[in-house]
Amino acid sequence: MQRSTNSDTSMETLNSTHQGTGAVQMRIKNTNSHHDRLSQTKSMILTDVGKVTEPISRHRRNHSQHVLKDIIPPLEQLMVEKEGYLQKAKIADGGKKLRKNWSTSWIVLSNQKIEFYKESKQQALSNMKTGHKPESVDLCGAHIEWTTEKSSRKNVFQITTVSGNEFLLQSDIDFIILDWFQAIKNTIDRLPKNPSCPSRKLELFKIQRSSSTELLSHYDSDIKEQKPEHRKSLMFRLHHSASDTSDKNRVKSRLKKFITRRPSLKTLQEKGLIKDQIFGSHLHTVCERENSTVPRFVKQCIEAVEKRGLDVDGIYRVSGNLATIQKLRFIVNQEEKLNLDDSQWEDIHVVTGALKMFFRELPEPLFPYSFFEQFVEAIKKQDNKARIETIKCLVQKLPPPNRDTMKVLFGHLTKIVARASKNLMSTQSLGIVFGPTLLRAENEAGNMAIHMVYQNQIAELMLSKYGEIFGSAED
Repeated sequence: MQRSTNSDTSMETLNSTHQGTGAVQMRIKNTNSHHDRLSQTKSMILTDVGKVTEPISRHRRNHSQHVLKDIIPPLEQLMVEKEGYLQKAKIADGGKKLRKNWSTSWIVLSNQKIEFYKESKQQALSNMKTGHKPESVDLCGAHIEWTTEKSSRKNVFQITTVSGNEFLLQSDIDFIILDWFQAIKNTIDRLPKNPSCPSRKLELFKIQRSSSTELLSHYDSDIKEQKPEHRKSLMFRLHHSASDTSDKNRVKSRLKKFITRRPSLKTLQEKGLIKDQIFGSHLHTVCERENSTVPRFVKQCIEAVEKRGLDVDGIYRVSGNLATIQKLRFIVNQEEKLNLDDSQWEDIHVVTGALKMFFRELPEPLFPYSFFEQFVEAIKKQDNKARIETIKCLVQKLPPPNRDTMKVLFGHLTKIVARASKNLMSTQSLGIVFGPTLLRAENEAGNMAIHMVYQNQIAELMLSKYGEIFGSAED
């Protein structure tokens, strides 16, 4: 009799007096369960139109579940807007940069998020039953933009989420990637701009409102599974998302005040906070500051090369270590005492590289822009004597800093050519090296190749006819 009672199942059928309305109530009681004093009641009311309603249970736990359903719409109400194959690469996870690894993914775009599958969604459903879940990206507050710097591939755009995740999506077919970009952008634009999307409201609601220990334990397990930096980022957003907008406005206001009140360059220079630099300054500015017509740095480099570099193979043609050259450049700009005989400058190619960089970074080249066309017309003359006389006259018309620096530099280069048997640097080689550096047009669009020929020829003529143009090297 007791065994019969343990498996007892009873069903009662109630007839309603309302027309076309029936009610069925099923009560299941199982005393073999561990919770033998609890009962679970399910009731179903069928109306005329087939609408299903659920009665309010007296159990607290069921009551909290009803409250969640009434206040927050279920997450399952997501509408698929677009799906298909694209190339995907995840390059950041929670702000931490990742190695870029492209893979083909089946992408499902809903009205709130993107899901990435390894195969089509129909094929992936069977895998999901075995524990394989797609990677989901919440689009609330996300940012989308085209990018050419993150990948050498064409048609690449980037999605950045509020949690610090970054994804690259790509397709070789133009209209497909354009269609995807517009669809995702429209979805993002429809969502709120702050991180308080319905899904995040649900998470916050679970913590603050629900009395269900099941929901709290589920939330805690999700937090524990996340990486520490993700967990920290999530908690920060939960507590501070409301003040994000005011904080940004405050920062913008402070930056605006700082920019409008910042001191002028002249004021900073007068206070000694910013020093006038050698590299990148106009030639006449450097000379005026040093009270000379030839920059001190140019003289120091030439002296060092003539002391220990005249016989070096490929002098001025071979490049020095760029990092060491930049170090030398920094020291010169800081007006520190420079000693090119120091062991750190023992590579003479570093000295020649720095000298070439000095002339290359002049805002206006050693041959001023206003004289460029005149030098080109002079080198075009067929008569060699007329060509030399014209260039000599042009050199005499140059401003003193340009003329004197040019004379010192080309006088030095003639000494390089004199040792061509050892350093293998001929007049033509030096013309190729220094022509484009010392002489260039202000607007080179369309004539760069032609100008390069003339630049080299002018530099070669200045070297080969140095005595006739400038006088002897000792003058």
